Formats: sequence, C-alpha cells, structure tokens
Amino acid sequence: MNSNKEKVLIMRCNRYDADRIAGIIKEGMAELDVVPSGRVLLKPNVVIAHPDVFPYAFTRKEFLSGAIAATKQMAQGASEIAVGERSGITLPTRWTFKNAGYPEVIKTHGVKAYYFDEVQQVPVQIGNDHTLRKNIYIPRPVAEADFLINLPKFKAHPWCRLTLSLKNFIGIQDDRHRLVDHNIFLEHKIADLQEVIQPKFIAIDAITAGQKMMLTPTPFEMGAIIMGTNSCAVDTVGCHMVHVDPKDLKHLSLASDRGFGPMDLNDIDVAGDLPLEEVRSKTKHFEFCLEHIDRYFNEKTNLKCTVGAFPEKHSPDYCWGGCPGALQEAMHIFKAYYPDVYNEMRKVHYVVGRVEGPLDIDKDEKVIFVGNCTSWRGNINGKSVDIKSSYKSPRNVDERNTKSNDMVLKTVKTLSSCMLQRGKNYIHAKGCPVSVGDHVHYLSMIGGIKNVNFDPRLVVSLNIAYLNMRTHRAMNRYFT
Repeated sequence: MNSNKEKVLIMRCNRYDADRIAGIIKEGMAELDVVPSGRVLLKPNVVIAHPDVFPYAFTRKEFLSGAIAATKQMAQGASEIAVGERSGITLPTRWTFKNAGYPEVIKTHGVKAYYFDEVQQVPVQIGNDHTLRKNIYIPRPVAEADFLINLPKFKAHPWCRLTLSLKNFIGIQDDRHRLVDHNIFLEHKIADLQEVIQPKFIAIDAITAGQKMMLTPTPFEMGAIIMGTNSCAVDTVGCHMVHVDPKDLKHLSLASDRGFGPMDLNDIDVAGDLPLEEVRSKTKHFEFCLEHIDRYFNEKTNLKCTVGAFPEKHSPDYCWGGCPGALQEAMHIFKAYYPDVYNEMRKVHYVVGRVEGPLDIDKDEKVIFVGNCTSWRGNINGKSVDIKSSYKSPRNVDERNTKSNDMVLKTVKTLSSCMLQRGKNYIHAKGCPVSVGDHVHYLSMIGGIKNVNFDPRLVVSLNIAYLNMRTHRAMNRYFT
C-alpha cells in the first residue's frame, strides 16, 4: 500500500442496528487513525424526513446513534459533541429531526443539537481565483467546529447525479443563503462550500441507498457503510460503486481540481470487508433520473414543458441546479401524497429559459413561465404576452443582502402572486431559482392539486415546529 494514498473503507452492513453500526464506525475510525477532539460536530443529511411519505431521504436514526456512540468512545479531549443540520425547502429542522427520530437519539447520548435555521449566521472569507464570491455565510457552530464528522445518505440526485460527502455541505447554510447560486452554478457552489471547512471523518449511510430523486428516492438495498477522511476520495469510490464516471460529477471535478483530493481510483486505497466489485455486481441497475423535463413529462401526463436556452456559457442548454430540477422534485412530492396526480391535475404548460417562436398551447392549458432567466414574446389565446428576463450573474448578486426565505412568508407571497395573476391566462413565477416549495404552491394553484402543505399528515406538526423555530431563533438572536 502507498502511504500517500487516501484510504476509503467499504464495510458490510445489511441492517439498521445501532450497536452494529457503532462497532463498524469505531473500527473504521481506528483503521483511519481518526481521533475526534475539541468541538466535534456531526452533520447528517436530513433534507426532509417523514416515516410514511419521505422514509428514504435521510440519514437514519440508527446510523446517527451508531456514529455518536463510536465518536464518544474514540474521542480524546472533546469539549463538545453535537449534531447539526439545516433541512431543505424551508422546512423547520426541528420538524424533520422529530420525523427522523433524532431527538430521542440525541437525548440518549447526551449530546447537543444545533438547528442551523435558528443559530447566528456568520460570514467566512473564501475568495480566491476559483470561487464565485468572496464570502459564504454559514452557521456559527460550523464556523467554530474543530472536528467535523460528515454523515451523508447515499442517494442519486436529479441535478448532480449523486449526493454523497461533497453535496451534503448544502445543508450547512440557512434559508437566506442556501438558494444563492443554487441554480446553473449549483455544482460550483458545492465546490465553494468545501473552502469553508473540511470533514475529518466521513461515514456514508449506504445500508439502504436512494435512487432517482433526492427528496423522494426509491430504496436500494446496498448493505454498505463507506468511510474515509477525504471527501473527494470517498465520493470517487461512491461513484464507482454505482457505475458512474467520477468525471461526470461536476462538483467532484471542481473540488479535485482545487486540490481537495483525488478522483482517480489509482490514487485511492480501497479497503474494508465489502469488495468494490461485489458492490458493483449488484448495482448494475441502480436508477438515476437525469432527464430534461421536456422529455421527463410527456404526452402521458397533464404537464407539458418547453425548455429554452440559458444565460451561462458552461451550460447553455439546461439549468441542472435550478428550476427544472425543482419542478421534478415538486411533482414527486405531490405524487408521494397523491399517486395519480400526473393525470388528475389540470393541464399545465411549463416554460423555462429563453424561448423563441410560438408555443404549442392547448385552449384548456394554463401557462406558467418560471425563473428570472425566462423570456418569451408571443400570443396566448389571442392576447399579447411579453415575458422579460431579469437574470443576474453571480457577480451581480450580493450574498450580504439576501431576501427572506421564511416558510410562512414564502407561502403567503407565492399564493398572493397566484391570486394577483388569476385573471391572466398565464403566470410568471420569478426567482433564481424558483424553489421546490414555491413550485408546490404554484402548481397547486394553477394545476388544481391539493396543496400538500395543508395535508392533515403535515399541517399541524409542521406549523408547531415552525413556531418553535421562530421562538428559538429570536431567543438566540437577542440573548446570545
């Protein structure tokens, strides 16, 4: 073995047993010479969680419990051990933690919880020749962490192909800053986030992996725990586990080019008790979803899409990190609640990007133009329509002056926008990107779909968690 190589372990684990997981992670820490110390922060992936509707999108509680137990056993001189995360689509992190079963785990182990949507956000200077901007805002617990442990969920991703160690860093930003550059520059943003802090240990929950979507994945029994100390090396091995060329992960290429780690198996020592080839033999049919929306939603659904051109040279034909992917995720959320939504919704024509020429619009279709970069001029049912682009490149977006992405405020704003435009035969939804949550509201209104935000399985507990989040945020702001 070349001692200069980064080492990645693939360990066999076929069930969610906290004690067994703790033993495997402890063994991995020992083999990788990992000794947690100082302020230790464990960062799982809890982008969304619900035992019935979203059961496969997050790092399981048994995995978190095992990781905490191993950390406590292996730590030397740890002044604090904590769990921290910011959930996605403006959902209160308290709500997703509860749905994931985390509070009981955190209480049992006597560690601290940081809800990143409640704590102070601080700027970290990262500016260099490669980054999109000079500063990135992150939660204070991340900025003050001495030892970051990254606990991603192994999942396919409709925008980035895979979400592993590097991509899990999206969850270290709060709502105000998360959507900055979360558009055609998403892959660059992920690479920029690596400039903030590097994990000193990584353990990926690949016991049950997720296919296709990242919010509503379908399960794949992979039976593995992947461990390492370098994100690029770990993600490279993860790519090979599901027959993906690491070069196809743009954020991995960008991070590796900046010197954050290797993306060639020849530079990585792959070890553990589960051989890479054995994993590859059973993942030949692991499913991804990387289709353009104008092909993904076809004549078999009541949703028709027209995709135009996009304003940046590195991806003029599609915006992988923005509105199109948000549409897919929003429709899959609807489908999780209402299985036949694609056929039961009213006809909707979705338009994104710079589109030239006439649109093929049915008389009973409602048209929605989505995103700041979208533009079109023409006639809809005999009426002249002129949609103008208001797109701004990253250098013209001030990360210090971001708008609120508060869940309730966004709900009120989006529904009000729909009401104000209800007399028109089209709607223009502005944003860069228009978020998954906003897509849910817009599609609910114009497609005649029940709004999942008001579903009985969600509405009461979600709003209680929201009020708790607002209360704790205010207390943290004024008393700390």
